[in-house]
Amino acid sequence: MMNQYVTGAVIKQLREENNMTQFQLANKLGVSDKAISKWETGKGYPDITLLEPIADIFSISVTELISGNAEARFKISGVKKILFYCNKDGMFYSTIDHSICPRD
Repeated sequence: MMNQYVTGAVIKQLREENNMTQFQLANKLGVSDKAISKWETGKGYPDITLLEPIADIFSISVTELISGNAEARFKISGVKKILFYCNKDGMFYSTIDHSICPRD
């Protein structure tokens, strides 16, 4: 289930970081600025069909949007990608793919 408060807080933070008004975001999404206000105050939440367009506007993933955990985006020299996994006990581990730039 989506946490209305966290999602609304994330939308507000991202909107403000992008110097966008509620009205401007509403126009991009085809909703009213009152709808944006409701999301941001936790009195409602976006329709599921709007999650991807919202995430696209702010260049984040839908997972980041609904979890409230917008990841830091940075490049690590020589690393193509880092994969994170969760095992059955909920423990995370990662692997690093050096296939583009082999280690020295």
